[in-house]
Amino acid sequence: MVLGTYVVQSIGRSTYMAIRVRRVLASRRSRYQQIEVVDTEEFGRVLVLDGLVQSAEVDEFYYHESLVHPAMVLHPEPRRVLILGGGEGATLREVLKHSTVERAVMVDIDEEVVRVAREYLESWHSGAFDDPRARIVIEDGKTFVERLEERFDVIIMDLTDPYGPEIARALYGEDFIRRLHGVLEEGGVLSTQAGSSFFFPDEYRALRESLERFFRSVDSFSTWIPSFGYSCGFVIASKGPGLRELGEDEIDRRLRARGVTARFVSGRALKALLAIPELYKHYSDRP
Repeated sequence: MVLGTYVVQSIGRSTYMAIRVRRVLASRRSRYQQIEVVDTEEFGRVLVLDGLVQSAEVDEFYYHESLVHPAMVLHPEPRRVLILGGGEGATLREVLKHSTVERAVMVDIDEEVVRVAREYLESWHSGAFDDPRARIVIEDGKTFVERLEERFDVIIMDLTDPYGPEIARALYGEDFIRRLHGVLEEGGVLSTQAGSSFFFPDEYRALRESLERFFRSVDSFSTWIPSFGYSCGFVIASKGPGLRELGEDEIDRRLRARGVTARFVSGRALKALLAIPELYKHYSDRP
């Protein structure tokens, strides 16, 4: 939450991080959550939902590239992409960098977040909302998927954390993951952010294990996001081969062939992330 001149956010069960604020640009209560946009001294402009930093101007590309490009390059020709969440538009921006994409459907429950993004977060969406390949749907993602008949090559879940606000929690459940598996084409890929495996190891493992029940290949890695105050986990689940089966050179070749310019993700970077052991905190082992 914004308290005086600071954003004070919880990053663990008993750990907090304070970010100094220069000015508050927007503070609105939507039907679903508190939405704030602030300018900060070290992270530039920041989007805050229900007191938690969702993305910051100076480091959002670490998060959005990690969420999008590993899944997109894993698929040999992603043409139809479904994004659940992603109201600020940056995930859509990264998806549309891939020249193979013919249709990208972004479903967010909170229309006010999209309005705020259009008004204050232009560097996030970079006009992606108005791309002719994009369709923006304001609806609960769970309801949308449950009545969906269309199939997709890639699904990207850009939601609040599995242990976060109730607004998105049901979308991480096993029943919903089963439904997402059914919505994917053969060889389809699912990508989701998974929060902190250090501060919330049980929730992190539960999500990964649910994905392993339905998908042939499941890979995970984490990326340090300074404005989050922790290393954020990402899980990539595939009906076909996994990320570890894709070579460094092939990752770079696919990015180049599709005209993707990335600041963080590359074949070398992704292989390095996959090689780093995931960090879990065992609360039962605490002194």
